[in-house]
Amino acid sequence: MNLSSLTKLGTVSTNVALPCTRILGVLAACLFCFSVFGSTAAFAQTALETSLSGLPALNVINGDGVSGTTYSLSLQILALMTALTILPSLVLGMTSFTRVIIVLSILRQAMGTQQTPPNQVLIAIALFLTFFIMAPTFETLYDDAITPYLEGQMAADTAIADGTNVMKRFLVQNTRITDLNMFSDMVGISNYETPEDVPLSVLLPAFITSELKTAFQIGFLLFLPFLVIDMVIASILMSLGMMMLSPMLVAMPFKLLLFVLVDGWAMTVGSLVATYSIGA
Repeated sequence: MNLSSLTKLGTVSTNVALPCTRILGVLAACLFCFSVFGSTAAFAQTALETSLSGLPALNVINGDGVSGTTYSLSLQILALMTALTILPSLVLGMTSFTRVIIVLSILRQAMGTQQTPPNQVLIAIALFLTFFIMAPTFETLYDDAITPYLEGQMAADTAIADGTNVMKRFLVQNTRITDLNMFSDMVGISNYETPEDVPLSVLLPAFITSELKTAFQIGFLLFLPFLVIDMVIASILMSLGMMMLSPMLVAMPFKLLLFVLVDGWAMTVGSLVATYSIGA
């Protein structure tokens, strides 16, 4: 065998050895990753079990302070997730949020400012106003139902009933009698002696219907002055022959100027708060 054949053989051996070395390196890296991942997963599982085992179970105590039913951690998580799911509906359906956000949206459309203020700002304003309007009711709810239950002076079912009655008083005070009578006639129930006697199945739809009606009435009254400005600007532009110029573009500065001069935000917020009977 000559020198050239030995050179070719050595080259072939080197070319075969390089892929083998790469494959071995990849396998070693995979084994290392699997070991690290397995140890990390085991550590995470152990930490999760430790943290979950450290959480106390939920005890529903009786009125005399004696421990009653004990709920496991799984039921606590299920109850928490259920509460988080229902919470947006409760905020929309049992507070002043619906009326406030509808009025603010109509006001923004009447001013012609498109997305100013943006939706996030409108929702934040509506939430803060809702907290202000609902503050007396929430304080009464906390004092009459939540605090006695946490101190062991009241059973869970009694606390829920007292808290529901507090919310019922607020809903009845801010619901139109006509809407309440309409839903009461649908189910054939009438002549309620106290607000606590009204069932939630009748009170909640009546309250939402009343909120929608009141919100659109306030929105209509807010829309009128801006509509007048739009009509005046459009008439002036037509008389001047400026048909290619958008009346909405010209009217927007005048609407903003009018809204700022009359302190429109304070008037709107004050009017919205004044439409509620916030005494619980």
